[in-house]
Amino acid sequence: MLATLEMMPAAESPQSPMTDEELLIRFRENGDRDAFEQLVHRYERELFSYLRRYLGDAELAEDAFQASFLQVFLKVEQFEVGRRFRPWLYTVATNQAIDAQRRNKRHRMVSLDRQNSGDDEQAGKLVDLLAADTPDPLANANGTERRDWVRKAVTELPESMQAVVNLVYYQGMKYREAADVLGVPVGTVKSRMHTAILKLNESWNNTHTEQT
Repeated sequence: MLATLEMMPAAESPQSPMTDEELLIRFRENGDRDAFEQLVHRYERELFSYLRRYLGDAELAEDAFQASFLQVFLKVEQFEVGRRFRPWLYTVATNQAIDAQRRNKRHRMVSLDRQNSGDDEQAGKLVDLLAADTPDPLANANGTERRDWVRKAVTELPESMQAVVNLVYYQGMKYREAADVLGVPVGTVKSRMHTAILKLNESWNNTHTEQT
């Protein structure tokens, strides 16, 4: 009986899903369209939501989404083994969003490098203001009026700060990942976040002081 059991094959464990990187390499090396379609499906909602927030227009976001994955399709050979797919995809998508803005003459001329100093206590203020305990800070904002105010205030920030807030607070990226997407040092991401914090809190305080 023991010998019989020893000869029996072990039960197969459920196969874990492939990582983003594995799917992309599989598509690149084997031309597996199903692997590519799985990547599109994984990021369909997340990336479209990011682009719609970035562009403020659903149709532009849809165009940018399609263009982003077209670029992934065309530039798959440029993907470096060992690199993470998600930041690379967001880099491609951000560039497509910028191009869409320029094509539609909606690209605002703003200072991209205005920076103010800040500390960790100030960083906490944005967490309180946006209720950023969840991946989407607006999800737990108190009331429609507050959500609308926050959304509008973020869109009025300079584009460099909008990009950081969108990537870090809305998309849940770490500072280093956001820096990779934007092509800037991590310190620049932190500085822009601190400046955004100060601006949002100043705007919040001014708005509600005027209303009282």
